[in-house]
Amino acid sequence: MSSRMPPLYALRAFEAAARCGSFTLAADSLNITQSAVSRHVKTLEQSLGCKVFERKGSRLALTEPGRLLAEELKLGFRIIENACVAVGAGSGSLRLKAPSTLTVRWLLGVLEGYHQAFPDHRIQLTSAWMDVDAVDFHAEPFDCAILLCHGEPGSEVESLRLFDEWLVPVCMSQSGDDRPWSIERLRAAELIHPSRDRRDWKRWLERTGHAESVPWQRGKLFDTLELGISAAAQGHGVSMADLSLIGPELARGTLMMPVRTAVRSGGSYHLIWPRHLGESRALHHLKGYLRERLPSADDADVLRLD
Repeated sequence: MSSRMPPLYALRAFEAAARCGSFTLAADSLNITQSAVSRHVKTLEQSLGCKVFERKGSRLALTEPGRLLAEELKLGFRIIENACVAVGAGSGSLRLKAPSTLTVRWLLGVLEGYHQAFPDHRIQLTSAWMDVDAVDFHAEPFDCAILLCHGEPGSEVESLRLFDEWLVPVCMSQSGDDRPWSIERLRAAELIHPSRDRRDWKRWLERTGHAESVPWQRGKLFDTLELGISAAAQGHGVSMADLSLIGPELARGTLMMPVRTAVRSGGSYHLIWPRHLGESRALHHLKGYLRERLPSADDADVLRLD
């Protein structure tokens, strides 16, 4: 059986090339040369007796046998990787994925304290832009993730609910004037949308009963909540924000809430991890540390609409 098995290095090079769609990108991810990837793939094709890639103009495409092999290898290498992580769990290292706005506004500071409290338990953080928060533990190199979930995260993962998202409008503070705005003034303001589908303003206006009076379809479009909040703080309009993540700006007076009504988005931040990871010491400590340092907006003077 082993004599029919292609070399592991050839399988690894092929899997990377199939995943990246490029020999050059695969070479970068494996820290080898592009020509080495090409040689390894050729070795694999000779061993299998079939082509796994074909050229379509300048584009590299998988053949049908290549597609089937790539799907199985993606799972196979993930299983190997998980086994190595499980064996090395005592090292206390966790690979964590988190959305960019949450990272900048809360998580970075918390992890700095975590590393001081648990110097032997390192968190390898990847902050990623996600229009809809998601992680694929079979295909992505992460042991856990913090995601904004609408509903339960799923049956294949374990989770710890952290805090809810409450949407509230924010804008640059006017010196000496922190009075709530009227809806008429909001109607005339420049809206800032933290997502291209404008879902946050639409949800807030519908829940507060002003969807017909304030034209939410207009305004500036951004890719992240962080960019929208930053633009609002610079005086470019009124953005939606997560009430739990703007406490420092409200306290400093760099942001204000023109309308003191917060609407629950229906989403909650969860720490999630695959069931097979189990309860490593690093994960146990991380769960407890996050739970004790959650951002809170309980003392904010707002009307909450659940």
